[in-house]
Order: sequence, then C-alpha cells, then structure tokens
Amino acid sequence: MSQDVAQWLAEIKALRQEIADTKQEQEEAYASAANWRQRYETEAQQRRVEANMARQTIDALKQELRQLQEKALSELDSSIDVSVLQAEVSRWQTIPELQAELMKALAECDRLSKALQQEQAAHLQTRKSLTTALGDAIAQFTKEQHDRD
Repeated sequence: MSQDVAQWLAEIKALRQEIADTKQEQEEAYASAANWRQRYETEAQQRRVEANMARQTIDALKQELRQLQEKALSELDSSIDVSVLQAEVSRWQTIPELQAELMKALAECDRLSKALQQEQAAHLQTRKSLTTALGDAIAQFTKEQHDRD
C-alpha cells in the first residue's frame, strides 16, 4: 500500500511539473503574441503615416497644378486685347496681305503647338521621375525603419 501511495505521489509530482511546464509555455506564447502584435501595430502605424504623407503630397501637387492652370488661363485672357487685334486686322487691305499674315499666324500656331507638346512631354517625364524618386525614398525609409526594428 505504501508503494501505491508513493506511486501516486510520484504521479502527482509529475503532473504538477507538467502543469508548470505547460503554464511556462503558455506564458511564452502570450509574450510572443504580444511582441508580434506590437510589431504589427508599429508597422501599421508607419504605413498610415506614409499613406498620409503621400496623400498630402498628392493634394499639394494637385493644388499647385490648379494654381498653375489658373495662372496660365488668366495670363492668356489678359494677353488678348481685342481692340489691338482689330486694329491689326484693319491694316491689311488686300487679299495677299491677309494670306501672308494668315500663313505667319498658322506657322506660329504650329510652332507653339509643337512647343506645348514638347513641354507636356518634358513635364510628364519630370513627373514620372519625381514619382519614382518619391517611391524609392519611401522604400528606402521603410527599409531603414524595418532594419532598425
């Protein structure tokens, strides 16, 4: 009978050790989960900040574009003086004079159209370059932040 009691005590001791080991593993798992949760929250916060910064940059660029468009339209409107144009047209008396001036105007229109297309292409290239540079900078910043963690 004393052997049965000793066996039960040994089994109880083994079960207590197993419970203690399980509790330790549980605590380690909770600590690991908390650590990963904290990392996730930090990463999510960084992403929100980066998205907010990108949104602000986009909004600022849109506002700048609107201002430039408004300025260009106002300069165009203010640069056209109808009375000056009427006086210029009234100077031409013959059809050949009108044809010559029309040819000059068409050539100037064509030149300005090509210059505008070149400027638009250059603007598009600049925008692509700046967007790429911004993306690279954000990626580098993210990598450095990730390397620090």
